[in-house]
Amino acid sequence: MGAVGLNFGSPTSGQGFDVTTTVASIIANLSETETPYKNQLTTLESQDTAISNLGTLMSTLSTDIQNFTSPTGVLSSMEGSSSNTNVLELTSAGTGAVAGSHSIVVTALAQTSSVYATAVAGTDTIAGSVGITVGGTLVTVPTTSGDTIAGLAAAINAAGAGVTASVITGNSGEQLSLTSSTSGADGDITISANSLTDSTTGAPLTFTTAQTGQDATLTVDNIQATSSSNTVSGVIPGVTFQLLDTSPDPVQVQITNNVSSVAQSVSTLVTDYNAVVTALNTQESNTTTGTAEPLFGNPLIAQLQNDLSSAISSSTGSGSSAIDLSAAGLSLNSDGTLSLDTDTLNTALNSNFSSIVDLFQTAGGVGESLSTVLTNDGNAEPTSVLSLAAADNSSQETVLNSTLTTLEANISAQQTTLTASLNAANQALQLIPVQLQTVNELYSAISGYDNNGNS
Repeated sequence: MGAVGLNFGSPTSGQGFDVTTTVASIIANLSETETPYKNQLTTLESQDTAISNLGTLMSTLSTDIQNFTSPTGVLSSMEGSSSNTNVLELTSAGTGAVAGSHSIVVTALAQTSSVYATAVAGTDTIAGSVGITVGGTLVTVPTTSGDTIAGLAAAINAAGAGVTASVITGNSGEQLSLTSSTSGADGDITISANSLTDSTTGAPLTFTTAQTGQDATLTVDNIQATSSSNTVSGVIPGVTFQLLDTSPDPVQVQITNNVSSVAQSVSTLVTDYNAVVTALNTQESNTTTGTAEPLFGNPLIAQLQNDLSSAISSSTGSGSSAIDLSAAGLSLNSDGTLSLDTDTLNTALNSNFSSIVDLFQTAGGVGESLSTVLTNDGNAEPTSVLSLAAADNSSQETVLNSTLTTLEANISAQQTTLTASLNAANQALQLIPVQLQTVNELYSAISGYDNNGNS
C-alpha cells in the first residue's frame, strides 16, 4: 500500500489543499485490500467458463452416443429400394424393419368411394332429405326451408355423415359430389331413403356412383394381403410403401441397413469425442499470453481424461470374438483422440453389421460405458463431476462476493468520513491568513505598532 501526504505549501498561505484528489488517493490505497479477493473471484469465474464449455461438449457427445445406444437410433435405421417405381415406391423403412428382400405383386389399387347428384341451378331451392351410409352407419340429412344446393352440402358436412360434400359446377349446372372420408371397401357410400327434389323445377335429385370403395389387393412373398389405402404399412414390419399401379410382374423390394447414416454418425461421434479430449488437453497448457489455463493442475482434468479413455477402450466378448474400437475402424491416438479408418468402417457395415451393433449396444461395450461416463461426469446430473465442481466454485464465489461487499461498504464509509474531515481541515487552513490579519490589526490597535512597517 502506497503512502499518501498532504501538500498545501506554507501553512499561513491560505492555499489549502485538493481534498478530492487527496481522498481519491487514500481510497485507492484502501481498495488494494480487495485485490486478492477479486483475483480469486476472477480465477473462479474463468474456471466456470472452462467447466461450462466442457459440459456443453460432453452434452453434445452424449447425444451422439444415445443415437447409437437407443433401440430407435441410427443402428435401427433402414433404407430400401423398389425394382419398379412405376408400380410401387418405397416410402420409409424404420424401426422394426429387417434387412431382406421381398417380392410384391399388386393386383388392385385401393379406391375411395364417391357419388354425385343430378345437376340443378345454383339458385334453386332443395327440399326433402337423404340417407347416407358409410361403414354401416346411417345418417339422415334433412334440408332446411330455402336451402340451395350449397346449403345442402353444408348441412351434410355438418351432420358428420362420414363424407365430404362439395358443389361442382359442370357443363349441366351445379352438382352435389360426396366423397367418402374413409378409403377402401369400408368407406363405400350407400344412398337410401332419398326424397330430395328441386323445388323450383319439381325434378328429383338422383345419385350416381362415381367410384366404389375398394381395398388394394397384393401378394407379399406369395402371401395374400389387403389395404384400405394405397399407402401400405404394417404388411412388412417397419416398412411403408405406396402403390401406384397394378402389374402381373413381381416388384422386388430390398430392405437394407442404412449404412450411410451409420457411417456419418460414427464420423460425427469421432469429431465430437475429439473436441472433448482436445478441450481437456488444452487445460494442461498455457494460454497464448503465457498464463496457465483456468483448470491447469486441477485433478478434475485427469479424472475426466482417464474416465473417457477407459470407456472408449471397452470391449465386448472375449478372446478372438472380442469386439472393440477396431471393429468400427477406430483407434486411440497417443493424445487420447480417436482416428477413423473409413474403409474399415464401411467394410464392417456392409459385411458384418452386427459387430457394429454389438460394439455400441451390448452390455459393457463402448456405447454403454461411454454413456455412463458422460452421465456421471458431464453436467446433465446435479451430482455429476462437472456439476459438483461448478457448485463448489459457486459456493466460494458467494463467500468472496460477500467479503467484497463488506469491504466496499467499509471503504465507502471511510471515504465519507475522510471527505468530511479533510474538508473541515481545508477550510481551517484557508482561514488562517484572515485570522492572522485580524490578530495583527488588534495588536496594532493596542500597541501602536504597525506590522506593515509604519510607526
